Order: sequence, then structure tokens, then C-alpha cells
Amino acid sequence: MREALTLSAITTLAIIAACPAFGQVNREMIQRVAAGEVTEARASWWGFDPEDATDALQAAIDSGAARVVVEDMGRPWIVRPIQLAGDQEVVFEEGVEILAKRGEFKGTNDCLFTARDVENVTLRGYGATFRMWQEDYDNRELYRKAEWRHCLQLRGARNVNVYGLTLMDSGGDGIYLGAGPGRTPNRDVHIKDVVCDNNYRQGISVITVENLLIEDTIMRNTSGTPPQAGIDFEPNRPEERLVNVVMRNCLTENNNSYGYVLYLRPLNAESEPVSVRFENCRSIGDHAGAARITTDASVATAAPGIIEFVDCEFRASGGPGITVTKPAAQGLARFVNCSVIDCGPNHPAPIVISSESGAEDPVGGVVFDRVRLRDPFDRDPMAYIDRGGGIPLEQIHGSLVLVDDEGNETIVELTDEQLGEWMPIVALRDIPRVDIAGMQFEPLASPAVAEEPQWPWRRRESTFAIHARAGETVSFLAQFAQVGRYSGDEMPVTIKAPSGAVVHETAVPFQDQATITFTAPETGLYRVVADPGPNRVMLSEASHPTAILGTGRPIRLMQYSGELQFYVPEGVKLFGVRISGEGVGEAVRAALVSPSGEVVDEVDNQVKVHQFEVELQEPSRGEIWTLRTGRPSASTWEDFYVDPRGVPPLLTPRGLALIVPAR
Repeated sequence: MREALTLSAITTLAIIAACPAFGQVNREMIQRVAAGEVTEARASWWGFDPEDATDALQAAIDSGAARVVVEDMGRPWIVRPIQLAGDQEVVFEEGVEILAKRGEFKGTNDCLFTARDVENVTLRGYGATFRMWQEDYDNRELYRKAEWRHCLQLRGARNVNVYGLTLMDSGGDGIYLGAGPGRTPNRDVHIKDVVCDNNYRQGISVITVENLLIEDTIMRNTSGTPPQAGIDFEPNRPEERLVNVVMRNCLTENNNSYGYVLYLRPLNAESEPVSVRFENCRSIGDHAGAARITTDASVATAAPGIIEFVDCEFRASGGPGITVTKPAAQGLARFVNCSVIDCGPNHPAPIVISSESGAEDPVGGVVFDRVRLRDPFDRDPMAYIDRGGGIPLEQIHGSLVLVDDEGNETIVELTDEQLGEWMPIVALRDIPRVDIAGMQFEPLASPAVAEEPQWPWRRRESTFAIHARAGETVSFLAQFAQVGRYSGDEMPVTIKAPSGAVVHETAVPFQDQATITFTAPETGLYRVVADPGPNRVMLSEASHPTAILGTGRPIRLMQYSGELQFYVPEGVKLFGVRISGEGVGEAVRAALVSPSGEVVDEVDNQVKVHQFEVELQEPSRGEIWTLRTGRPSASTWEDFYVDPRGVPPLLTPRGLALIVPAR
């Protein structure tokens, strides 16, 4: 008795019968998809061009088919940027390679696949690969510098599943989860059995999401431009969110920076509470460290919520296995049944707690619940890098299980006494910063020097002061330069008059310089604000007295080997200058020099904050002091911080006219 053919079998026979020659368009099947007769389409029906298959693949996705199968054609699907559709599953057969078309992707935000403001999307590709041309995008002769050419980006997408794919060699991230139209977050995203290998910026970047599950996923060999992490949770704005995020059975390996990074400073106390949990995740051989948590410096500005690592392993990282920087009374970090093994050989300890430069609130809010630690070096298990200066530790609880070379275990409870032994607090004398609001200033000639004065580079938003009289034409040179492989566009520059009114706005192109000119409408101190982002800015060749200006926080400088002068006004008897490195692994050498040329104090390889403190025998009659900075003798040197206390926060390279309070 002959059995009846199933509907699926009939459809399959129809497809085979209608299949044209290799690469030709199958108009019959395209029409049947359009009519709704066939809900599973094959991308090759729209034609397969081995030189550029973009139109065929995009048309298949745009066809409205509920399921699109991308076949293994025996050669790559070479494509330009592809936009994904909603209410669709795209299946990439085993062996399929989606390859970015070489010489394309010139736009700095061009991605291989983008899902923007769509829902119900599944990408299934066990044994399939998305591949780009990282080495081309990193060549400035071929491409404009950028870090956003991702393999897959999700922007405000909902109910998205990504299964089984390998995403490689991007000019940005393997996967990027960013904001959609109106800053909407991604929602209900599941990533499973994915490999992110040799991507330029991150294996995965998570900017804003609600309900994210990442399982059995590998993020390895990230290298190119910072942060260069396995996965980086880094919102850009306070209204973005990291809510109900779970990573389970994942691995970061051999990334050029950290394995797991949570950089939450863009959030604040009003943001949606963070909820991120890592279960049975591992970091193996990540260069800068395994797991790093950073929120803001104060309770008033730091993100609330909880971050948990449960049953995780951090092994053989170049930096600490665990680094936490957060205020004690805002948010909680928990490490439960985790292992820290052979981490941070050239660092103070395998577990590091740190305060931010300029922090004032106690640091902590961390629980270590039976964390196993094996360390082959003779050092304390935990270290505190106090970059705020005398900032206490609070709310650090739990226990460590110390494992020796023979496997013997010793349980150590984290009592206040034990923490005090491992992480002593060095209290600094409280010398307040000087608020110059409402003060009047005037230029003061400085003794000339034989060599050309050297201005320092600064990073992030930087403020400078220029003194001018009404009607004068003021000019200065602004340079916008790259740091490492960070990308950039334009650096905005804003000039404000003493009254606060904006008198001039402009921008300097990336890796370029410009002479900026304005006419002073009034007499007094003008503020120049330049924001190079993660890159650097220098002001020089000014027509009028110019200084670096502190704005209620430490002044961030970069690799400056030179002398900065500051003025101690009449009547001042007590003042200080705080100096610190960037943090784990970045230090500075510095000396404080009196008006007579005597070195009154100096430090080397300084990572934690140090305060040069001066109490004059007689009140100052108005004098110039000098801060000398340079390369540390035995540490990495890049960013460092200077924080003047008790004196106006104006720093000027030696040999130039100082700006001082008017007499």
C-alpha cells in the first residue's frame, strides 16, 4: 500500500523540481514566498553571486518568510552590511561563511548584521561563521579609524536569539547590544553556544539591556583597541540599564585586557538598579585581569544594584583576579565559591580593592563568600589602592580559603582586624580644595627659562584658564591626538567668559590641531573646556597667560615629564598637592620643589595617593612652588592625577606667566 506524501515532502519535491542552475534566480519560489504559500525560503532562490551576495541575502531576509535558510554554497557569502528583519528565523547551514566584502564597510558604524528596533529574531548557525577584515580596518591608509564595525549589533531589539555562531575578526565587537531609537534598551535576548574570536574591541559589549541570558559562550583573543575585554558591560548614559543579566558556563580567554568588565560610571544613583549574575564562568589567561567592577566615586553618583559571581574561576591572568572600585554604601558585589588561581604576578595582590581619584566616601560593599585563593608569591592576598587619599574601607565581609602549594587549605575570616593588616588605611591631613568662583585674577610674570616650556597632555574632559582684557584678541593652539588605538571624531571646544556666557564654540578634527581665536568681551578669567574622550588634548602657544584649571576634582595628566608651577597666595600657611597613579599597574614619580629650589618631598612608583604637605613657618607673602613629575623607575607610566589643596588649582608650565589672585 502506497503511503501518502506529507505536506513537507511535497514542498521539498517542489523546491527540488523548481531549482534552477547554480546562482540563478528562482522566480517561481520567490513568487510562492511572496504569496505566503512557502514560509521557509532559501537565500539562494534570490541568486548567489560569489563576488557579492548582498542583494540575494538581503532580499531573502526582506521576503517576509518566517524562516530563511542560508545554504553552504561551497564558497563564502560575500556581503556588504545586512539589515535583519523581525518575526524571522535565519538558519546558517553548517559550513556557511558570511564574509564582509573587502574594501567595503567604509562607514565607521558599518556592521555585518544589524537588528534595529525589531522583534522576534533568531539567528541559528551551528558550524557557521561570520568573518570580517580586522587588519584592513586597522590600516589608516585604507580606513578611517573606528571601533564600531561589529559582526552583529542589536539596537533596541526584542526577543532575539543567537545560537551556535562563530563571530570573528571584526573591526569592533563580536556582538554589540546598544540603544535603539529613543534610547530604548534591548529586551529578552538569549545568546548560546557562540564563539567570539579575535575581535577588535570586545568579544561582546553590553550597553543597555533588560533580560539577557548568555550561555556556553566563548570570548577570546580580543585585541586591537581598548578596552579589549572578553565582555564589557558599559552603559553610555544614566538612563541606560543592565537589568536581569545572567551569564552561565561562559569562558573568556587570552583577551588583551580583562575577561569580565563592568564599567558603570556613566550610570548614577538615579539609574535603574543593576542586576548582573555570573554562574560557573571562567577567565583563563586574560592579560590585564579576570574580573573588574567599577562604579563612580561617591554614593550620590554611583549605580545601585547587585553584581554576583557564583562558582566562577579566575586563572592565570596578568593582572588581579578580582578588582573592585565602588563606594561601600551604594550597590553590592558578591563572590561566592569562586577561585582565584595564580593571578597578577606583578601586582600588589591577586585581589584588589581600589578607591577612585577624588573619592570621598568609604569604599567597599563587597562580600567574599568562601573564595578559594592560590598564590605562588609571597604577598598578602588582598591589597587596597587608595587613590582618593585616606578613604576608609567599609562593609567588606566573608572569608577566603587560602590554598598552599601542597593543596592544604586555611580559612581566613575577613574581620576588620585582618583587613587592617592586609589593607591599612593611610589617613591624609584634610586640606580643602580652593573654590575660585567669584575670585578675581591677574597675570604674574614668571622667571624665564632657557628651554621651551612644555605643556602636558590631558585626557577626558579638560578645563584650561586664560586671562584676557576686554577687547583683546586671544589665540591658542589646540591639539587632539590619539591614545593607543582609541578612535575619535571631533573634539568639541567651548570658551566661557568670566560671567559664564559662552563666547565661542568650535571643534578640532581627530589627530589634528587648530589655532583657535576669539575676542574677549570682558576682562577676567576665561575657561576653555575641551573633551577628547578617551584620547588626549594639549593647549599651547597661547597669546595670553594660560593655565591648567582644576574643577573640584583631581587634574588628570598623561606621561608628563616636566615642571608645573602654582602660586601660594598671601596669607596661606598650610597647603598641599596630592599625586597618584591611574590605578593597578600605573604609577608616577614626583617631587615638590620650594621657591628656593629645595626638594621638600619626593616619591617614586606612586600608585596610591600621596600628599605633599607644607606648613609654612610664616604665612606666605605670595610665592611660586613647583611640582616636578616624570617616569617612575619600576612601573608602567601613562595617566596620573594632581590635586592642589589649599591653593588655587591653577598649574602652569615653568617659564610661562602665572595667573594669580588679584591683589
